[in-house]
Amino acid sequence: MNEHSAMLIVRDLARSFEGGAVQALRGVSFQADAGEVVALTGPSGCGKSTLLSLLGLLDRPSAGSVDVAGRPLATVRDCNGFRARNIGFVFQFHHMVSTMTLQENVEAPMVALGVPRAERKARARLMLEHMDLTHRADFLPASVSGGERQRAAVARALINQPRLLLADEPTGNLDSKNGQRVIDLLVRHARARGALVLIATHNADIAQALDRTIELRDGELVSASVVRRHASMPSLVRVF
Repeated sequence: MNEHSAMLIVRDLARSFEGGAVQALRGVSFQADAGEVVALTGPSGCGKSTLLSLLGLLDRPSAGSVDVAGRPLATVRDCNGFRARNIGFVFQFHHMVSTMTLQENVEAPMVALGVPRAERKARARLMLEHMDLTHRADFLPASVSGGERQRAAVARALINQPRLLLADEPTGNLDSKNGQRVIDLLVRHARARGALVLIATHNADIAQALDRTIELRDGELVSASVVRRHASMPSLVRVF
């Protein structure tokens, strides 16, 4: 792996709050390639969510830098546009708009890119079909199961085919079957699209099955495993 081929380059990244009294991240550096699925691990409060927020342009670092697909994030002025074109998010609690149907939620990221209405509807319907959610397309989030909501959230995150997908405890609120299904979907996206997927997780089985692991503790990177040769992938990725 080198900086010329890396999809993501993080250099000496730091984030502090309360005038520097709280150090959420301290000098974190690593890089990752397109097509990788990387586990981000560590105890609660170690800085995982803060790191994902910085990588996704939801926050700005106190020091250090991040490059995504060769673009320094410090140079990005239209954060919403850059995110819509390049970055997808999946959260533990789905963050669906409660007053919009699953179809409308999945369409929403395409609005930022100016995709025509008819194309938005067709692409969202196809994505929901891939997620086995066609029969739920016109339902509000509160009217479907937790697993269905999270699959719809994955559909929304993937609809613009992001090159970087950030997942913050995406299985933490799901049973094992639905959690496995969500991980399968994210892995398939990375493999099919050559995207980089970072998954923050407390689940050791999930972390071990992914390509490699980056571990944080007290805001610092304490280990970054070498790339594993996908030995566990056949049991993780399946057709359903």
